[in-house]
Amino acid sequence: MKNLKKWGFILILIAVFAGGAFFYWKNEIAGRLPDGIVMSNGRIEATQINIAAKLPGRLEEVLVNEGEMVEPGQVLARLDAKEVMAQLRSAEAEVRRLERSREETEAAVKSSRSQLKLAEQMLARAKKLVKDNFTSKETVEQRTTEFQAAEANYTSALARVEETGEQINAAREQVIQIEAQLDDLVLRAPLRGRIQYRLVEPGEVVAAGGNLFTLLNLADVYMTVFLPAADAGRLALGSEARLILDPVPEYVIPAKVTFVAAEAQFTPRTVETADEREKLMFRVKISIDPELLRKYEDRVKAGVRGDAYVMLPPAESWPEFLQVKLPE
Repeated sequence: MKNLKKWGFILILIAVFAGGAFFYWKNEIAGRLPDGIVMSNGRIEATQINIAAKLPGRLEEVLVNEGEMVEPGQVLARLDAKEVMAQLRSAEAEVRRLERSREETEAAVKSSRSQLKLAEQMLARAKKLVKDNFTSKETVEQRTTEFQAAEANYTSALARVEETGEQINAAREQVIQIEAQLDDLVLRAPLRGRIQYRLVEPGEVVAAGGNLFTLLNLADVYMTVFLPAADAGRLALGSEARLILDPVPEYVIPAKVTFVAAEAQFTPRTVETADEREKLMFRVKISIDPELLRKYEDRVKAGVRGDAYVMLPPAESWPEFLQVKLPE
């Protein structure tokens, strides 16, 4: 029992010593920063994309696991498509039925056009005969009635062709919509990235809008830090920065300022000292070059804490310990 207490006391001393050494190291670095180089702390973040189901349904298969890299357009999961496929077959059959109907109405147009032409000729002949007193006015009136009826039939046939055409267009649009629904039942990666969370398993029923995966965009990795107004006011978009991460302090990562908040805010409680938390600070986003991220994407891990160093005027160069140093 005494030995356990002894070792416990030794472990506490080691932890206190290690923590003290860590903060001493940080304070030592902060104390030897040249004018124009400011330091803050934060954690590595990557833009997260929630991949959700647009339509409700039962998951037929899930094709990726957490931690996997995926490419743009890669299939991640499929929902059961039997019901939608049945709707598609029905819609396609309706298009075919309407197309046959249009063929019939077009044939009716040709027939009514011939009847109209004949009625027009008969009316003209009757008018000529009545003028020469070879027929009666009643015959002209009869031919006129026949012409008007033929004209009405022709107009009606044309209207039926136009109406059938509109119905075919509507049915084809319905087919397109159902095909889009079929496509929505297949979930694809919108960009290259790493699957951070897989939230579903095959056989589960998902609701419309339900999240299935969380994808990390490894081309958009950054650290959010907070700087006081005196420093933020001298900061410009594109300003150079350096990142040193706690797990790998031997490396210095180049970065740039890509965002500076327009309004000040209270610093979040993750900042170490109470004095800093009481100040109004400006949120600053420091991003790593996407090409560099692509080279080291297997090492990128969101949530890792570290320090950010930002160059402000009048500084023109980085001190030796902040020169870029990357893994081989």
